[in-house]
Amino acid sequence: MRQQPMRREATGHSGVKAPLDERFADEARFFKAWFENPAITGAVSPSGRFLARMMARYVDPASEGPVVELGPGTGPVTQALLQRGVAPERLVLVEFDPAFCRLLERRFPRCQIIQGDAYNLARTLDGVLDGPAAAVVSSLPLLNKPDIERLSLLDQAFGMMRPEGCFIQFTYGMVSPIPRRPKLTTGARFDAEPSPPVWLNLPPARVWVYRPATGAPVVKKRPGEALIIKLRESRDRVRDDLKETAERVETRFRARTERARLEIELRTRKVREDKAFQPALELIRKIGAPKKRRGR
Repeated sequence: MRQQPMRREATGHSGVKAPLDERFADEARFFKAWFENPAITGAVSPSGRFLARMMARYVDPASEGPVVELGPGTGPVTQALLQRGVAPERLVLVEFDPAFCRLLERRFPRCQIIQGDAYNLARTLDGVLDGPAAAVVSSLPLLNKPDIERLSLLDQAFGMMRPEGCFIQFTYGMVSPIPRRPKLTTGARFDAEPSPPVWLNLPPARVWVYRPATGAPVVKKRPGEALIIKLRESRDRVRDDLKETAERVETRFRARTERARLEIELRTRKVREDKAFQPALELIRKIGAPKKRRGR
């Protein structure tokens, strides 16, 4: 018997960057979920920050309508979407694992969390969305499913989306996780656009963006336009790399500064408590004390 979707909604979101111990805890949760059911979880660790940012980059925060996320897990892509500028009230998170649902509810209380089957998306989100979706962002392990189920998921997503909406999916493989020329259909049913490889993710990954086929002839970009697009993508990657490096350097600098301060404080305390140093300390105090002026 199929479990009915569990709908939860709350208010408030901190948006604070997850600390290091929280990331380790997420790794452990993901590994446990994968170990218990690898066909559903599909990965032994959450998506990295670089991959999450790449996925969020294809969502326009100024677009209208809700943004649906499939398989959010512990929420790295959710966090990237919020940092991208998507309002938390617009996010609808569809997660199958009840434990992950409870975790998401605590971390993103202003988002709407739906416990249900993402591959039966039309039924899971029946009566949930208040309008056509602007985008569907998926971290589902599509390669674990046959072609017909992948295509069905894409069709369901397109059916609840705005005409200019898109379906965003990441993969660790080199080719599209949704067959670009499926044997079950004749002709192209969608347009697919791959992102540059996300080399800093472990393992390296790629993001694919799918849009409903327009039927219009494809207009090839001029060489100059293609070069400008590549330069912009390289600029964005370098900017993200610099931001990540700056955060890492700042964290290490603060840790070393605090450690040096504690060591100096500890040594100073030892010197003050050691009787052998008392004459020297008394001399330093006398030398440093201001001299009293004599009256005329």
